[in-house]
Amino acid sequence: MKSTPENTAPQRARKVGFVSLGCPKATVDSEHILTQLRAEGYDLVPTYEDADLVVVNTCGFIDAAVEESLDAIGEALNENGKVIVTGCLGAKGDVVKLAHPQVLAVTGPHATTEVMDAVHQHLPPQHDPFIDLVPPQGVRLTPRHYAYLKISEGCNHRCTFCIIPALRGDLVSRPVNEVLAEAKRLKEAGVQELLVISQDTSAYGIDVKYKTEFWEGMPVKTRMTELCEALSSLGLWVRLHYVYPYPHVDEIIPLMNAGKVLPYLDIPFQHANPRILKAMKRPASSEKVLSRIKKWREQCPDLTLRSTFIVGFPGETEAEFQELLDFLDEAQLDRVGCFTYSPVEGAVANELGEAIPEEINEERLARFMEKQIAISTERLKRNIGKEIEVLVDEASEEGAIARSMADAPDIDGLVYILEPGDLQAGDRVMVRIEQTDEHDMWGVLVG
Repeated sequence: MKSTPENTAPQRARKVGFVSLGCPKATVDSEHILTQLRAEGYDLVPTYEDADLVVVNTCGFIDAAVEESLDAIGEALNENGKVIVTGCLGAKGDVVKLAHPQVLAVTGPHATTEVMDAVHQHLPPQHDPFIDLVPPQGVRLTPRHYAYLKISEGCNHRCTFCIIPALRGDLVSRPVNEVLAEAKRLKEAGVQELLVISQDTSAYGIDVKYKTEFWEGMPVKTRMTELCEALSSLGLWVRLHYVYPYPHVDEIIPLMNAGKVLPYLDIPFQHANPRILKAMKRPASSEKVLSRIKKWREQCPDLTLRSTFIVGFPGETEAEFQELLDFLDEAQLDRVGCFTYSPVEGAVANELGEAIPEEINEERLARFMEKQIAISTERLKRNIGKEIEVLVDEASEEGAIARSMADAPDIDGLVYILEPGDLQAGDRVMVRIEQTDEHDMWGVLVG
């Protein structure tokens, strides 16, 4: 049978638009879905009008995030009409379907298979060996020189202000050999910094009893300390996020002092008053925390400590809030974020005490940040005159923007290099600091 133009013409690739909201863990979920889409030959497009359908990865943690996610879904429906929803908001019952009954499908978080099943149903793939290609490191949403490395899903804690376990389930650790293999692929793709993330990085491996796996012929335990040791062999910046203050965190400090892991700990302390911490179901000894901080800094003088806190927890008194301010004075943390309590639907904490009026919450937040800004300003001043290593994020003829070992992307400060020469994003260079403020630093290249 003679071929006709109709059956010899190349098929048009299916086109998918993608909206990614939420935390870095959701970003990793998005990257997994995007990688699978690209591996199956789908084109990824940046506009609603060019897409055959749109996937929206949502956040559902606090009310503001729920509203943002529902707005994003509504916009995608208005602009495109064919929308698949995934992410944490999808795990909150019928919230999405009640607000937007016309969506094609709804899944929960870390649900690549379910999302792809929905895509296959509404936009069947077309195989073409010339376009069914994906780079070894997968499709990523971050710049080429840094990447998030998710080591587990879910959480075993039941903090009363949090509904993450209801959305993402209990702790499930990734096999350590898979994590390390992914890290190596990322390095080979040009990554200079790995940001290790999970809901509870310190708990890595507890669910599998710290099972030993083999990576490149070497036995490695599924445990935070051993993972950090193995990652250090790659010669990259390794930054630890969301570290719950278990006793074995003390084992990581010598690795930081030895330069194997960045001297940076992101530990969400949340509060300092014992009664509030107990009501939150968090570790309830601020004295012990202060003692550990002192010991960590003695072992690793360059250690940067980042934390987050909640003010206005139900029933919080002025005296309990003042105790939190006193803790800041004692702890002298480098980087701090603070939020007013948000009564997330389904959170146990909503019933634990009288709600604090919004005006008091905002006033406490302002006092908290005023104190912390003063602390951060003084701590950054200590860098003036020092020569430090930085990682360049952006560069042009006018100047370069970089980050120090003390600065995680998007949440911490920046280092501005005034005469950048021929720097490029991803370069690691030495800079002498000449000026600082409460968040950022300015410096010049050394050598």
